[in-house]
Amino acid sequence: MGIVWLLLFAAMAVAGPVQDAPGLTMLAGLGIFQIMEPRLPAFQTPRGMIAAVGIKLFLCYLLIGYTGALTSSYFVILLLPVVGAATTMGAWATLLVTAAAVASLLSFLLFIDLTDISRYADWRELFLRVLFLPVVGLLTFQLAKANRLEARKSQQTAQELARANEELVKAEAAVRRSERLAALGQLTAGLAHELRNPLGTIRASAEMLKKVSSAENEVSREMTGYITSEVDRANSLVTRFLEFARPLPMKPAATDIHEVIDRAVQQYERSPDRPEVSVYKNYDPAVRPLSIDGEWMERVFYNLLRNAAEASPAGGSITVKTRPVPGFVEVAVIDRGSGITPEHRESIFNPFFTTKPTGVGLGLAILSKIIDEHGGRINVESEPGQGAVFRVLLPL
Repeated sequence: MGIVWLLLFAAMAVAGPVQDAPGLTMLAGLGIFQIMEPRLPAFQTPRGMIAAVGIKLFLCYLLIGYTGALTSSYFVILLLPVVGAATTMGAWATLLVTAAAVASLLSFLLFIDLTDISRYADWRELFLRVLFLPVVGLLTFQLAKANRLEARKSQQTAQELARANEELVKAEAAVRRSERLAALGQLTAGLAHELRNPLGTIRASAEMLKKVSSAENEVSREMTGYITSEVDRANSLVTRFLEFARPLPMKPAATDIHEVIDRAVQQYERSPDRPEVSVYKNYDPAVRPLSIDGEWMERVFYNLLRNAAEASPAGGSITVKTRPVPGFVEVAVIDRGSGITPEHRESIFNPFFTTKPTGVGLGLAILSKIIDEHGGRINVESEPGQGAVFRVLLPL
């Protein structure tokens, strides 16, 4: 754009009616200011734009006055401030600048004998010049307004597309996770079913061996105790596999979600081995009862509280926050712990993924399944060292 302005002012200097130094200096000053204005941050603020229009009006007035006043061929130069205001300011500002441009042109009438105006200017031509400025200003303002509206629509469309793309990425991730869960669910269901029978046999054999062992054979009795406890632990693990693999027996009913959270908090606070952290509640009274299975959702919130507490430092705090969002109720469990690394965020809801030394990796997978059975979803926001926010969205 600077090249266009440079060529225009160069042509006006070469073909203009005045070729002396003062006239060319004023024309050059106006040209330099017009080219430099968009590059100067001071003139991009609202006050800066007003100042720029005022400077251009003043320079135009000097140039027109020096080159013939009412008869100057440079009267069109007044379009610079008029068009500038029309493209960058509102309707009233454009109207005021246009009126100022017309007034500056008509002000030269103060310096002539009005009884002999034909000697200085043709009044018909003067009328056309005065009419030309507001018409161009109005048309430019309408065009700029239409462009601004289109730009705003394009920006809104781009933002909506960005949001839609983000939701699509999340949906694709959820579908991939569901496919993995379905495949692993079938595998674990078959495996768990096959394991239960031999586990039962091993436990019964250990109990029988313990009964027939003499009281003096401490080694035998100790070994049978180990076998029994390990079989019980393996059986518990098989039960968790089956919970993950089989459809859950849901009994939805109208339930106050806050009461469910309160029970989960009480259960956590009664845990003898719980980490020493404080739990704060921030409930929104606008949240309405939901059709959920209270027992399963109590388990969801208890485990989220437990995970948040284990990730928090000693003496830390956890916040449970509820609020209504369009179509859903959101329950957020917020901790100030170590956070989750980006590479782990995509995998924490997958079965058998865990960062705990003694974990199995089914906890969050089962919670995700419970929430899916309710028609909701769960997501996490976290940065390493900044804590984590687990958001559970349950449909109204």
